Amino acid sequence: MIKPHGSDTLMPLFVYDSEKHHALMKEAEGLPSVVISSAAAGNAVMMGGGYFTPLTGYMNVADAMGCAEKMMTTSGVFFPVPVVNLLENVDAIKDAKRIALRDPNMEGNPVIAIQDVEAIEEFTPEQMETMTQKVYGTTDSEHPGVAAFNSVGRFCVSGPIQVLHFSYFQDDFPDTFRTAVEIRNEIAERGWKKVVAFQTRNPMHLAHEELCHMAMDRLGCDGLVIHMLLGKLKPGDIPAPVRDAAIRKMVELYFPPNSAMVTGYGFDMLYAGPREAVLHALFRQNMGATHFIIGRDHAGVGDYYGAFDAQTIFDNDVPEGALEIEIFRADHTAWSKKLNKVVMMCEAPDHAKEDFVLLSGTKVREMLGQGIAPPKEFSRPEVAQILIDYYQSLNH
Repeated sequence: MIKPHGSDTLMPLFVYDSEKHHALMKEAEGLPSVVISSAAAGNAVMMGGGYFTPLTGYMNVADAMGCAEKMMTTSGVFFPVPVVNLLENVDAIKDAKRIALRDPNMEGNPVIAIQDVEAIEEFTPEQMETMTQKVYGTTDSEHPGVAAFNSVGRFCVSGPIQVLHFSYFQDDFPDTFRTAVEIRNEIAERGWKKVVAFQTRNPMHLAHEELCHMAMDRLGCDGLVIHMLLGKLKPGDIPAPVRDAAIRKMVELYFPPNSAMVTGYGFDMLYAGPREAVLHALFRQNMGATHFIIGRDHAGVGDYYGAFDAQTIFDNDVPEGALEIEIFRADHTAWSKKLNKVVMMCEAPDHAKEDFVLLSGTKVREMLGQGIAPPKEFSRPEVAQILIDYYQSLNH
């Protein structure tokens, strides 16, 4: 099985021992505490589940700047984005050595982790700008990732953490939320050797389904892990339970038994394009995937990134051997009217745009809202029905 990133074994920071967990929860009641940002809570969940192996906690300024500028911590660990706990105000934890971190995304702000405070430093405005530019490729405040990153403060609280809760993800998505530990274990149980991962935050159309089949066939994979983002979405996105039901229906009907797993992870989208694609590859390696599909404008938003920047970053900027996972490069896939099947558009050079069945997201939402199933060349009828029911429920 593929090794975790930067370590021989996975390093989940969640405290699984129940006695120890109980003692830490008790200790947390007496510690100085602070409500952290949604991004920092997402980082805690990812570190808790082992996805961010080999990190042991939040980075300090030097490590964060190293990861932003050259994807490397000061000790030489490859990591494509800073993983930080940024706060606007640190008065409540000024001289504390240990603090309780509270979850901003749950009622009553329960404790999500305990942190040993190694340092409290402040990023300069110039450093914030450098990090923003390097990670997001822009400093435009209209970019949702840039806006979120620059809205949470400049105080950087660094040090190791012990994670006590997986936020709302485990409670709200018990059937889908999985840690890297659990996915690794299940891959081993299923006896899969070659495993390709597919990232999604939407229901899967026929083109996505066929892309997964294509990748499995060409790579000779035993298994596919459909790994969906369960964090905060943009307005208008389809809620996770509906998306979950649609994807499960597709797998049940159109994938052979024991060939696909439907799972999810808790994190907020960064919309950081190429850098986020590298982060996605890194944590897929940690969960046991040997290959990862990266398509056109992966993790992008608006027109901030070139169509294939998220693929070329692996050639140009990721150091040789930094990651063991391999990338399966995909172009847009769509139904070809000439060939009567789904193809990668780059592999059909003799096609014009009108030779493909292409529908915009807006158009599809309109159809579903009117109770009309998209053409079978675009969407499986059983999947479309689940989405139609959802959109119809909004109108009543």
